[in-house]
Formats: sequence, structure tokens, C-alpha cells
Amino acid sequence: MKKYKKSKEGLKIESNGLLSRINSPADLRELSIEQLNELAKEIREYLVNNISRTGGHLSANLGVVELTLALHYTFNTPVDKIVWDVGHQTYIHKLITGRRDRFHSLRKLGGLSGFPKTNESVYDCFNTGHSSTSISAALGFARARDLKGEKYNVIAVIGDGAMTGGMAFEALNDAGRSPNNLIVILNDNDMSISRNVGGLSRYLSKIRIAPFYYNVKGDIDVILSKIPAVGKKAVKALNRVKGTIKYLIMPGIIFEELGFKYLGPIDGHNIAELNGVLSKAKAQKGPVLVHVVTKKGKGYIPAETNPDVFHGVSPFEVETGEVLKPNGSDYSSVFGKELIKLAEKKPNLVAITAAMRHGTGLGEFSKTYRNRFFDVGIAEQHAVTLAAGLARGGMLPVVAIYSSFLQRSYDQILHDVALQNLHVVFAIDRAGVVGEDGETHQGIFDISFLSHIPNMAVLAPCDYTEFRKMLEFAVLEYKGPIAIRYPKGQGREILTLFNEIEFGKASVIQKGKDVTLVAAGDMVETALLAGKMLGEKGISADIINLRFIKPVDKNAILESISKTGNLVTLEDNTVIGGLGSLVLKTVTEASVKVNTKILGFPDKFIEHGSKGELLKKYGLDSEAICNKIIDMINPGKII
Repeated sequence: MKKYKKSKEGLKIESNGLLSRINSPADLRELSIEQLNELAKEIREYLVNNISRTGGHLSANLGVVELTLALHYTFNTPVDKIVWDVGHQTYIHKLITGRRDRFHSLRKLGGLSGFPKTNESVYDCFNTGHSSTSISAALGFARARDLKGEKYNVIAVIGDGAMTGGMAFEALNDAGRSPNNLIVILNDNDMSISRNVGGLSRYLSKIRIAPFYYNVKGDIDVILSKIPAVGKKAVKALNRVKGTIKYLIMPGIIFEELGFKYLGPIDGHNIAELNGVLSKAKAQKGPVLVHVVTKKGKGYIPAETNPDVFHGVSPFEVETGEVLKPNGSDYSSVFGKELIKLAEKKPNLVAITAAMRHGTGLGEFSKTYRNRFFDVGIAEQHAVTLAAGLARGGMLPVVAIYSSFLQRSYDQILHDVALQNLHVVFAIDRAGVVGEDGETHQGIFDISFLSHIPNMAVLAPCDYTEFRKMLEFAVLEYKGPIAIRYPKGQGREILTLFNEIEFGKASVIQKGKDVTLVAAGDMVETALLAGKMLGEKGISADIINLRFIKPVDKNAILESISKTGNLVTLEDNTVIGGLGSLVLKTVTEASVKVNTKILGFPDKFIEHGSKGELLKKYGLDSEAICNKIIDMINPGKII
């Protein structure tokens, strides 16, 4: 008998399913191990069918079903604290912690977040969304607990992809020498988003094929303890022998040497085994690392076969796994294709990304120019300074990183690249609001944190043609640090005439006499739509496609406002330190009097929802902009 039925909202649970009885982890603890295994199957079916409609992070969640159930079964949540690294793998966690009835609203405006949120549930003890933070946060919880004399367990769940981030090792180094009780779960699925790279990934691969240590290490201790020791020299010799044998057979030695008690590797899809080892970890004193081996996409063949495709997936057909997304190119694919062409012209061009080979459109580049492509893992700081070293060595590095992830490498951009005025091209994908992933992923801060860095040029294309030309300019003509920011997803050609890219020069794409409308990148099309609406109401707009956010084209702006007397700037960035601030600074320095309005995102973190919904909510859709301009020119007389 089926346990689910379809509805407009998604998959509803029928009363005869185990999942329908789980309203909190307390209910979970009433089940037997056999029932937990049956529940795991139900949850996988439920996830696949729901996410096929809504989109979301599928493969990572399918891989942690048993682990999530075992964690809540073994530990007394929410008293015990589970800190999830990144947090995109918490869908099961949400389902069994009282949010099942709202699961159909996942990643929708006003609905459940796709990541842990402290304001959403007491079971979410820490907000996460970026990588490699869980161990640091968990150690903070553990130290706070001990300083206050409280009693609870703290568990950090981190994937080995996140373990490639330097912050994770900083935390391991600190936690390993700490007396505080702390459990770190290493969820080893051989993946981050794309397949893992680097020395740590190879090391963990060796551990996966050498699990015998877990069974024999106790026997080694027993055997060595029976060797008669006479005098201090013999004791020292015995310890050396024991240490040598330990290094030869112990796969988790790196963690033990950092100060952790290492348990594993264990099967992350065996709930009984997980429960036993987690119970053992709970009884240990000091820091413990439990190495759990899982399969990303477990239980759904398309996701198992292509876990990177189903990492963050659009709606898809359950039967075939075919993703239902619009046909045609997007900015990431345009970038990848153009970079291959540029690499033909520039033999010293190299591409760098941080575990986002396919997300940034560099999949084909990595095959075409295998020796000129570097995926550094989830390590944006390293990526940028690596680029600086390559540039000093005579190469031309192009660094492709999402806007919200680039934030982590701010110091390296400033200190290692810009200070030396090195020719490094930053391809900033997912600039502006990205929609359903919410606060942690919205790319609305890059203009602010890049534009105040000396030597840095910042550009934004309004369509694919302009994007290609900007890449050519950045690679072939410009010398110095330069960033091109572009949005997530599809764009389209909006300019009928194209002017060649000239450093620091804007393009006037519509002539008018009543208001100057300045925009860049994805907001240029919005400006054109607003300009059309204004024209229908008898107001003509001078529309400037800024192109260069830094440096601002002073002459184009001053010439325009000298005839209009009204200035409005549009941006998909926070208004603090953004495009509008740069334009207004230019006008102020010229001592020109003009009515001004800066339109962008307010001083707050922008929640999840579709891009269109968010632009409308914050008054950045064309209709709202049109009304604001009318009110600016004719106060109180919106037509």
C-alpha cells in the first residue's frame, strides 16, 4: 500500500506511513532499528518526489538519511547540539524535527529555508550555509557549555569536501589540544559539489580501502602489552615499536596526531552500526572524530550516477531523472565557452575554481586544458593567493568563484593581488540575488567590498554579447586586477547596437530629458522596461548602461544630469557602498545639484524566494521603479 498521495503542494503523507508518526526525535526513539530502516526508505521516496517538484539539494540529503536518523536516535536533541556544516544536507533533519507539514514550502518565499535557521526551530542551533565552519562553531558550544557548567553533547557534522577548507583544519588543530568533549562526524562521500580533489581526498580514499584497523588496533595493544619490559630502555623501545606499528596500520593517524580519538571508518548507511559507534563516541572524554562513509545520492540511481547534477537541482522527472530546465545558455556556460576561445589566444591563461568546476561552467575547459586548470577544493583564500603567485610567475589567472563565496577571500584579494597590482581576472558568478538559497548565498555585497580596493576595476555585463566583450577586454587588453560580476541563470540579448568596451566608459542606450537612469549588469534590462513605462506616462529617461562600476564614467553622468536634473541609480547590490554610492560620490565631487534616488537592496540579509519575488518585494521591479521615479519628479502624483 502506498504511503503517499500527490497534491498541488507536493507529496502528502498517508496515515499508514512511519514518517507520518514522527513529529519530533522523541518519536523516532520509540522505533526499533528495523523500523528505522523502513523509515529511511520512506524518507528517500518522499525526498525524491518532493524535490522533483520544488528543486533543491537532493543528492547530499539522500546520502545522509541513515546518519541523520542515527544522530537523533542516539543523542538527546535539542538539548544535545548538532551543528551541520554548510547545512544543505538538513532536509531529513527538518522532516523529523516538527517541520514535515511545512516541507512543501521549502526554499519558497515565506517558507522553510533550505539551510539550518535558528529562528525556524530549536533543533537548528547554528545558522550555516557556507563551508568548513561547523567544527569551529561546535567547539565554541563545547567551551561555552563547560564554562557554564552545563551538561550536553556537541556534534559537528562535516563532509570531506568541507574538510578541504582551511578553516576546518584551524578548528581541528585547536579542538585537538582542547580538553572539551566534542564529537566530529566526518561524512565521507568522496564529494563536495564536484568530485573532491587534493591530498586530503586521496588520504581519505586510502582509509576507505583499509578499514581493518578499526578491528585490529585493540589486538595490537593487547599483544604489545604482553611483551616483557625490563627497565626504562625496554619501555622506551616498546613504545617506539608500538608507535611504528600504529603508523603502519592506522588510517586515521592524521586525526589521532591532532589529538582526536579516531573511530572508523564505518558504514554510514547501517543504522545499527552507526548507533553503536555514536554511543561509544558519546562515552569518550575529549575530542572524538567518527569517520562515516556514505554515498551521495544513495537510493536514487540518477543522483547516484550524477551526484553533482543533483547537488542543487531544478525540478526533474522522477522516472528518468531528466532535469526540467529551460533550453539555452546561461551566463556560466557562456563564460566557459568564451574562456576556451581566449585560452587558444593566450597560452599563459589558466583557470582556477574552488570545488565548482561545473557550477562555474569550467567543465569543458578542464578537459580541453587539463594542465591549465586548477580546482583547489573548498579553499577560496588559497585560490586567490595561488592566482597571485601564478600571476607573479608570468601566467594569466582567471579565478571563477560565486559572489557569496568570494567573500571568504577578501584579505587575499586586497593584500596578495591588488596591493601588487597583479593581472588577475575575477569571474564572479551568481552576482545579485540568486533566489531560493537565501541569505547565505545572495551575491549582493561584492560591489561594496571590491570597489573600495585600490587598483581594482569592476565591470558588469547587461547581456551575453557584452559579457563576451568584457572577458576579451579583461584578458587581452587590461593589465591589473579586474572583476566581472554576472548573474545566475539565463540572460538574453537586450542591446540592438553595441559599442566596443573602452576602459571606464559607459554607454548611453536611451536618450531622454526628464530623468537620468543609471544601471549596470542585470539591472539594465529592468531600467529599459521602467524607461518604457515612463515614456508611456510622458516622462523620457536618459538610460546609462554603466558597464564599469569602478571606475565610474564621470563625464557620461554629469553630461546627462546637466539636462535632466534628476538622477536614479539601480543595482542588485546592497545600497551601502554600492553602485549608487559611487555615482553619488562622483556627482558630489563635481558640486552639481541634482535630485537623487539610490535604488538597491536595503541594509539587511535578503531571505529566500524566487528572484522575481524578491525584486518585487524590495521595490526593484520595473513597475515599482517607474512609480518611484514619477513620485520623485512629481511628488504625490503617481499616474
